[in-house]
Amino acid sequence: MNVKTPSKLEKMLAAGHLAVTSECGPPRGSDPEVIAEKAKLLKNHVDAINVTDNQTSMTRMCSLAACIRLKLLGLEPILQMVTRDRNRIAIQSDILGAASFDIHNILCLSGDHQSFGDCATGQNVHDIDSMQLIQTVRHMRDDGKFLGGDEIKRPPQMFVGAAANPFADPYEIRVPRLAKKVAAGAEFIQTQCIYNLDKFEDWMKKACDRGLHEKVAILAGLTPMKSVGMARYMKNRVPGMDVPDEIVKRLADTPKEKQAEEGVNICVEAIERLKNVKGVAGFHIMAIEWEEKVPEIVERAGLFPRPNVN
Repeated sequence: MNVKTPSKLEKMLAAGHLAVTSECGPPRGSDPEVIAEKAKLLKNHVDAINVTDNQTSMTRMCSLAACIRLKLLGLEPILQMVTRDRNRIAIQSDILGAASFDIHNILCLSGDHQSFGDCATGQNVHDIDSMQLIQTVRHMRDDGKFLGGDEIKRPPQMFVGAAANPFADPYEIRVPRLAKKVAAGAEFIQTQCIYNLDKFEDWMKKACDRGLHEKVAILAGLTPMKSVGMARYMKNRVPGMDVPDEIVKRLADTPKEKQAEEGVNICVEAIERLKNVKGVAGFHIMAIEWEEKVPEIVERAGLFPRPNVN
């Protein structure tokens, strides 16, 4: 893998190390200390930190501002960008804004439908889709040009990522959809939360059979469960999520005061198993408003200390 950007994440993957990323949700307010506190919890245990972009369509501090905060604190941010809220002018403008602060990673997404959030009657934009967003960033970086054809002075140097859901229906299009994102220019993939390990391993095998693991770095997504209630909610209420009955039963059979600990155990066990799956290049740990557990998970999974690739 040839390194094309100054991205620490790209360098980690190019060196052949299992990468570790995590996630930081910006606050529903303007207090920068919320970002700073989350950064302290994650620092030194992960290679890069995703900053979500108005996740679940709830209005929050913008991803770009939160990324800048992380950058100033010495961390490696991954700018999440959804096409829901911006036309192609705003998208290119925000990419340049991020590049001006030497933010070197971007995750290209469509975004949750606005009906899920606090402005249900708001208009979505979707001037371009997530595939075209991938192409846009690659065009700006590799060709040094805007979509309109004009030259960019100091083009962005961004490692380009996308998301993948190995579990959504119809299952048979999951790998072909991944292939389309790779063809569009995605260089790393972060997957949906994995609980059904057998199904994920089947998805990975199909991806490897097509040689996709040689073209893109796939980071397996994991979210530790806090309780059996969370497990049931994710199983029954979250679209595209596959939580096996045995996971729910295991948490249900655990005393309430120990369910969070058991949820962490399940997460660590999953990482240990997935380390041996062909094509898995690292892990994306999404501890939703539970960032304090990420260092424990990383350490127990044998992924600490993080290699130095600077």
